[in-house]
Amino acid sequence: MPKPIENLNTISKSLLENAVIESLRNVYDPEIPLNVYDLGLIYEVEVHDDATVRVVMTLTSPNCPVAQTLPQEIEDAVRSTPGVADAAVELTWDPPFSIERMSDEAKLALGLL
Repeated sequence: MPKPIENLNTISKSLLENAVIESLRNVYDPEIPLNVYDLGLIYEVEVHDDATVRVVMTLTSPNCPVAQTLPQEIEDAVRSTPGVADAAVELTWDPPFSIERMSDEAKLALGLL
């Protein structure tokens, strides 16, 4: 993997953020046939000047059966995005997950629209 740019400018950070989001769209919740981004599990994608990425996410419930594996799967997907130097995923329960966070496409796929 090529070494990322040392200090990203605003445009480069935006492009890298978009690439990370596309990577996240390839990670699916195993219980709901939707990707984690459109499902609304990703609260924040923060790209730093040094090409490290911080993702804040939640799960559909605190008792989610993939609570031990999905955050790592998301971190691996972000870390494998070309240009990302490193990644960290933080799990939060505040605010709790709700269907209002879903994209319209996700709501439509689940028959909620």
